[in-house]
Amino acid sequence: MNTHSKVIIVTGASSGIGKATALLLAEKGAKLVLGARGEEKLVQLTEQIRNSGGEAICAITDVSKREDVAKLVQMAIEHYGRVDVLINNAGVMPISALDELKVEDWEAMIDINIKGVLYGIAEALPVFRRQESGHFINIASTSAHRVVPNQSVYAGTKFAVRAISEGLRQEAGEKLRVTIISPGMTRTEYVENATDPVVRANVDIAMPPKAVAEAIAFAIEQAEQVDVGEIVIRPTAQA
Repeated sequence: MNTHSKVIIVTGASSGIGKATALLLAEKGAKLVLGARGEEKLVQLTEQIRNSGGEAICAITDVSKREDVAKLVQMAIEHYGRVDVLINNAGVMPISALDELKVEDWEAMIDINIKGVLYGIAEALPVFRRQESGHFINIASTSAHRVVPNQSVYAGTKFAVRAISEGLRQEAGEKLRVTIISPGMTRTEYVENATDPVVRANVDIAMPPKAVAEAIAFAIEQAEQVDVGEIVIRPTAQA
C-alpha cells in the first residue's frame, strides 16, 4: 500500500539491481522514473514495464553530470507533479590493486559512486523539503563495512556513501526518510563478467538482484513515520 502510486526515481536502472528494483516496484504499482547511461536497455526496460501494465518514463542519465540528474528529477516533477522516493543506485566497480595505478578508474568511481549520490541529494532535497515528505535510498555495499585487497578505492567510495547518508539522515528532520542498502555479492553483469580472481571465486554464491530489490521495497513500504536506517543483505555463504 505504501508503494502504490508513489513516484520513484531509480538511477542505474538499465541492469542489475536497478532493473530488478524497477520491475518489482512496477508490479507494486509505483510510477517509475528511470535513468541510466545505456539507452537501448533503458528503453527496453521502460517498454517492458508499460507492456506489463505498469507506468514508467525514462531519460538517458549519467549521474556524474549534475545536469543529467537535474533533468531526471525535473522530468519526474513535470510528468507526475512530485517525487516520493529517490533511489541512488548507479555505481561502478572497476576494482584493481593500487599498484596498478588505474587512476581513471579511481576517478570514475569517485564521480559516479560519490558525486552521483551527492547530485541526487542536491536535486531531490529541495523538492522533498517543499513537499514535506520524501525518501532517499542510497545503495552502498558490504565493502562499506569490510575492506579487502583490490577494492580499496571502491570501498572508500561506499564508505563515503554510508557517511553522507547517515549525515543526511540526522539533518533530514522528522518528515524525510533516509535508508542505506548495503548489498553483498550480487549476480550482476559486472560480477558475471569479472576478471578479478576474488570476484570470480564468489560468482557461484552471488544472490539474485531481486533479493536486493525486495530489501529496497521493504524500506519503502514502512509507515511514513518509520525510517529504516540501513539494511545489510548478503548471500549466506559470503564471509
